[in-house]
Amino acid sequence: MLAVVIFSLAYLGIALGKIPGLVIDRVGVALLGAIAMVVSGVVTLEGAVGAIDLPTILLLYALMILSAQLRLGGFYTWVAFTIVPYYKHPRIFLGITMGVSAVLSAVLANDIVCFALTPVLAVSLLRAGLNPLPFLIGLAVSSNIGSAATIIGNPQNMLIGQTGYLDFAQFFFWCTPPSVLALGAGYGIILWMYRGRFYHLENREVQKGGEETGQPFDAWQTSKGILAVGVLMILFLTSIPREYSAIGIAGVLLCSRKMKTRDITGLVDWHLITLFCALFIIIHGISESGYLDMVIDSLADMGLHLTSLPVLTGISALLSNLFSNVPAVMLLISFLDPSDHIQWYTLAVSSTFAGNLFLLGSIANLIVVEQAQAHGIRISFLQHAAVGIPVTIAMV
Repeated sequence: MLAVVIFSLAYLGIALGKIPGLVIDRVGVALLGAIAMVVSGVVTLEGAVGAIDLPTILLLYALMILSAQLRLGGFYTWVAFTIVPYYKHPRIFLGITMGVSAVLSAVLANDIVCFALTPVLAVSLLRAGLNPLPFLIGLAVSSNIGSAATIIGNPQNMLIGQTGYLDFAQFFFWCTPPSVLALGAGYGIILWMYRGRFYHLENREVQKGGEETGQPFDAWQTSKGILAVGVLMILFLTSIPREYSAIGIAGVLLCSRKMKTRDITGLVDWHLITLFCALFIIIHGISESGYLDMVIDSLADMGLHLTSLPVLTGISALLSNLFSNVPAVMLLISFLDPSDHIQWYTLAVSSTFAGNLFLLGSIANLIVVEQAQAHGIRISFLQHAAVGIPVTIAMV
């Protein structure tokens, strides 16, 4: 019963994003939950260490190193400023922004892409006198959609791919078609909802200073990063374990004469890695108690079998918007059939697409909102939902 209490309080805190009266975020809540599992004796220290899926953590860490190389080389800033001149044609600009965001997110992870592109786009849109809402919401929507296409597109896909031993190419060919269709639907819905309002500024506060943003472009460092991405994609198509390939490429990038190791590792999202480790321990604790099995059995008695793809999609979408998609996926993967890869593909696509429904569904959404707020652009929960709900329904 203690495991259930700790699990419930931890996931409630993750859903709320805080603990009332304390300055603590979702990562802190998850870490407290993991600590409670160990200190209370629900999980032994050895069990906690063993519960952490090291290959997944290594893959996530290595890809963050690779993205840091591109970020320090000014790649993301260069991309943003390359597409900005198309703002004179807002509909075309929206399509280019969403397309570029989707492609980059499929290869470089959506959270990182949103973090890098949002500030540059926000400043450029305000300077151009455009309404930033459709473009920034489009950035969040398309980054979620694009990230669904590959195993390395987002953290939950990395976990699904590693745990399910999924082939990189097969994952891509199965998940890309729905992602392309969803991207087209998302673009059409945003165009329709913001028709006639591309030049009407909403919720803008006057900002002073901070006009210049982004890392200066370095052609050599960016070329190194792009080459590393290309080599990594080729290695992912071989039988070499993905985590070995990724960490090997990351090691090569660390051997630099100009970029300090501290600068590169300083851009690693240690909060996300901490969240993963804490969730592994929490899920291990509740799984060992047997209560999760009881819940799944109860759902099965009601005719809700996770082996049914519509049921899996619905439960994945619900949990993703209650707790965010990474904690939701960690809850569900232990109940999937390892021999039925369609279930794993369905979980990857549904949990990622569901991230567009509400702001809390995806970390990428929150990154865009927080980065935009820093430039005086407020994107409310309802404004996001007005686009996110029809986009998600269209995807399903």
